[in-house]
Amino acid sequence: MTDLTHHLWAAATTPATATHHVATLVAHPPAQVATATARALEDGVKDAWQRGWLPYDLFQTVTRSLTGVEVSLLVSAIAAENETYAPATVHPRWQRQLTETGASTWWDPSRPWIAQWADRDYLTQVETLAHAIALLAHLLRLTRLPTILPLPGTAHASAVSNVGVDHKVLARVRALLAKAESTPYPHEAESLTAKAQELMNRHAFSRALLDVAPQSATSQRLWLDNPYLSAKYQLVNVIADANRARAVFYRDLGLVAMVGEELDLDIIELLTTSLLVQATRAMAAQKSRTRSFRHAFLMAYAERVGERLRSGPPSDDRLLPVLARRKAAVEELFGSMFAGARTKSVSVSNAAGWGAGRAAADQANLTLDRAALKT
Repeated sequence: MTDLTHHLWAAATTPATATHHVATLVAHPPAQVATATARALEDGVKDAWQRGWLPYDLFQTVTRSLTGVEVSLLVSAIAAENETYAPATVHPRWQRQLTETGASTWWDPSRPWIAQWADRDYLTQVETLAHAIALLAHLLRLTRLPTILPLPGTAHASAVSNVGVDHKVLARVRALLAKAESTPYPHEAESLTAKAQELMNRHAFSRALLDVAPQSATSQRLWLDNPYLSAKYQLVNVIADANRARAVFYRDLGLVAMVGEELDLDIIELLTTSLLVQATRAMAAQKSRTRSFRHAFLMAYAERVGERLRSGPPSDDRLLPVLARRKAAVEELFGSMFAGARTKSVSVSNAAGWGAGRAAADQANLTLDRAALKT
């Protein structure tokens, strides 16, 4: 660590001394300060990877905690840090998250990227340092998460699991659900949802019949938006349970960690997104706007959706051995990652909201109808 980067980390660690450290920094040539600041931010991002965070996780936590300027700074820092790795050593899921966050190099490599970032937003050197220190301080506070993907620079093409998830199929399903969620016409929404359901069911069924090898499990994360995080997590949990997956809720972050087979986890994310949109629409149509009503509504909605998912016919007999092996793999990985996980109960106090939530769930389109797996 250089003397300049030391001042940056000291300012991030002890905010009360930040003014002193910034004054020391600006006394040095601007190019040196820019190089040191860029290095500190890249090191901060790399340290977050070491603690189990993924690109989209960092993007979400900074978006929720800091300003848009710091989000922009983070995205550039992620892109700069990623430049140090050969593309073949970056896991495909990691690469997709880089794309989702917009982390790509746009600057002239002959100059420090952070100086060009500051010029783009017309920021002074002191303003740039203030934003960098705020971002570094946030990165220092991040908790440790289980590692779920190979770190960039360590993935190898031969070792990356190819579990047969067709992302073109998933993209088509997402597009159909997005149209269903945006149209004001119920019949059109139902038709689009049915098409998405049929496409995903056929893909899932074909995949399961081909799974003759030993089953493996993986982990993915889903970020939930305020308010009513606990109630929204209950919906994720019942959908995960119906798809032989397990879920753990990081309430302070708004993050759900899921363990399951990769295609099942993709299905859970799609179904959760669609049902949350449907629930929000149905809740907005209710006259009551109280917090207790809406919390009870969402809790009841989740419970009723879980009942509907569990009430379907059993899976095709041809799938049972595969699904049993898959469930065992999920339980083994979940136990190793979340040995200390605990179950926590959530109470509701609004009977009207509970009744309205169950009624709305009865009308919800379940975009993955397990009965269709038999056709």
